[in-house]
Amino acid sequence: MATTTPMPLLSTHARDRPRLVALALAAVYLIWGSTYLALKWMVEGLPPLLSAGLRYLLAGAVLFAFCRVRGASAPTARQWLASVPAGLGLFLVGNGFVTLAQRDVSSSFSAIVCASMPLLLAVFNRVGGDRLARLEAVGLLVGFAGVVVMTTRELGAAPASASLILLAPVGWSLGTIAARRLAQAPGLLGASLQMLAGGAAILVCGALSGESLPSGQVPAASIAAFFYLVVAGSLVAFSAYSYLLSNTRPSIATSYAYVNPVVAVGLGAMLGGETLSGRALAGGALVVLGVLLVVRARAR
Repeated sequence: MATTTPMPLLSTHARDRPRLVALALAAVYLIWGSTYLALKWMVEGLPPLLSAGLRYLLAGAVLFAFCRVRGASAPTARQWLASVPAGLGLFLVGNGFVTLAQRDVSSSFSAIVCASMPLLLAVFNRVGGDRLARLEAVGLLVGFAGVVVMTTRELGAAPASASLILLAPVGWSLGTIAARRLAQAPGLLGASLQMLAGGAAILVCGALSGESLPSGQVPAASIAAFFYLVVAGSLVAFSAYSYLLSNTRPSIATSYAYVNPVVAVGLGAMLGGETLSGRALAGGALVVLGVLLVVRARAR
């Protein structure tokens, strides 16, 4: 069967690149920063794992259909298999654990701890053979010190949920490495396969854990949050992130890690009635500073 050449999903003209990069950055900064509060609202009326699994299956199916309509070739069996480790790390662990934990911890706390992802990515890359610059090592120490400061109290108040939040950026980091090192389908088609693999795995875990869809009336806020996460959080922001990874330096693409917590804390305070202790704010500042140092070192 003859294959077709995929049509570009976004303009590739050099003149349009600065504008598209700016739009993509705005999407990952603002949308991903807001998804933590949206997750909090979603799990107030919907089962966490089943709703998260449906979110990614729906978003992945829409993105897959869009790519195929635009001329992308059908993925090979090898590309389907390569999407599984990335999907499990990014979505089952990286997002599924956050969704579960949001029942007990604030969206602001979740966002700040998850901002440590670039720190873990640097550690795993070092284990894989990459050299660690001096500034990068300083950033790791500062950032992980901030995580310790932040999570000490939460581990005592809600140990299971706090532990899940700590594991979530580990999954996202390993999923990112798998997505880079395994032969993924090109462009957004690869992202759609990862969403489908991760969404299916989350659904299976939800079913095995005994979750079921509610039979009574579901709060309107939970339903609205679910569709916001599907459209904005998964389709728009993840597509924007994929574009940034392909068209900018990694230091720019991962800069969301120290912007998202600021957005999440602001929205949590204004719309979610959340407050953070001085200890948590101090730890969060150390996390953001550590990430900034690591990203700056890798940019050099």
